[in-house]
Amino acid sequence: MKEYCGLFGIYGHPEAAQLTYLGLYALQHRGQESAGIVSKVGDELRCFKGMGLVADVFKAENIESLRSNMAIGHVRYSTTGSSILKNAQPLLVDYARGQVAIGHNGNLVNTGSIREKLEQTGSIFQTTTDSEVFIQLMARHNEGRLEDAIKYALSEVRGAYSLILMSETQMIGVRDPNGFRPLCIGVINNAYVLASETCALDLVGAEFFREVEPGEMVVIDEYGLRSVKYAQPNQKFCIFEYVYFARPDSNYMGENVHEVRKRFGMALAKEHPVDADLVIPVPDSGKSAALGYSASSGIPFDLAITRNHYIGRTFIQPTPFIRDFGVKIKLNPIKKVLKGKRVIVVDDSIVRGTTSKMRIRTIRDAGAKEIHMRISCPPHKYSCVYGIDFPSQKELIAANHSLEDIAQYLRVDSLGYLSVDGMLDSIGVDKTKFCTACFTGDYCVPFEEKGKYMTERRRK
Repeated sequence: MKEYCGLFGIYGHPEAAQLTYLGLYALQHRGQESAGIVSKVGDELRCFKGMGLVADVFKAENIESLRSNMAIGHVRYSTTGSSILKNAQPLLVDYARGQVAIGHNGNLVNTGSIREKLEQTGSIFQTTTDSEVFIQLMARHNEGRLEDAIKYALSEVRGAYSLILMSETQMIGVRDPNGFRPLCIGVINNAYVLASETCALDLVGAEFFREVEPGEMVVIDEYGLRSVKYAQPNQKFCIFEYVYFARPDSNYMGENVHEVRKRFGMALAKEHPVDADLVIPVPDSGKSAALGYSASSGIPFDLAITRNHYIGRTFIQPTPFIRDFGVKIKLNPIKKVLKGKRVIVVDDSIVRGTTSKMRIRTIRDAGAKEIHMRISCPPHKYSCVYGIDFPSQKELIAANHSLEDIAQYLRVDSLGYLSVDGMLDSIGVDKTKFCTACFTGDYCVPFEEKGKYMTERRRK
């Protein structure tokens, strides 16, 4: 079960549940399928979760029932497996140590063999999430402190994980040795906050303290915060946080995401210049890079596509005569801006290509004279096994077609992708510290595939 999700937790604040609710609001972009909060109420942990967006799941009375000084929350986006309530997080369990809740962001790459081993020795799984693997492994280590059980579980798993766990007395944050998934620490009124992104700290008024380091466990209790280094770090941060996932107002590895995306656009303009009248972004993912492209090229920036921000998860499907309804209900071109113009369309990525093709067609139908598409990351040629929702390699358009074929399929006059070096050089951080497997096929952690471990570069 791949999990690309959002985590939030707070220890030592009288409005912990309310602040966790707000923190999940800030992280809603990281998961829209379900939301949940676990808090300590009296002497026990209490959970409330449901399917849907944060605002749909929680009502005022739910938050009031969770009032406490310690809480963790989770918003979920599953990329495989069932989108059902039993898989919603945080997971709350009772076992020999008492109650423990866990929220997980990431994807383990050896769960198949672990689950088989655990089931053969008596474990019964209630969900299909990777997160339950941690719980089952922790239950096998009943001696010592909770953090010892967690370290045992971490010694058995491989892959991408940021975790927030909570017992009746502690909150614990964990980041995998590669640091694939983000997790940061904030402080508000002597309370500690853990969050997937700094934008959540901003919303609740917390001051950024630092990021949880790769291979680090932070334990927060009545004595404060202490650090436990449970594994040797091998930094391979997920590059796609900068490309797409993180909110523009978040900071990641000391760099503002919006500013990095602008630099992507500037590098893209240098690598793939073209004579045109306008630079336009695909809302909202292409805005920052389009600003950078415009600044570097000197070609004016304009907003020529309007996004409808009030789209629910489902809507009544119309009759077939309304062409491209799925795209038009979300994005609509401004004909006055586009008519007769040579435009550079900037977006963050192309995956399958089907959505991009429909967007280009609406721009062409609106009267654009020429369309030059520019993508602020390299071509996606490989699937992500660490939790990003990329299709299988056979469905990735860049893995199976040439640049010329893709341009012809999209019906654009030219197409240019940012190079891997151009992307990495734009960040301002040591380029060896990033995972680029989805672009290069270089997987830094061996993974299971049909019962075998894959350690070499995957071939197309």
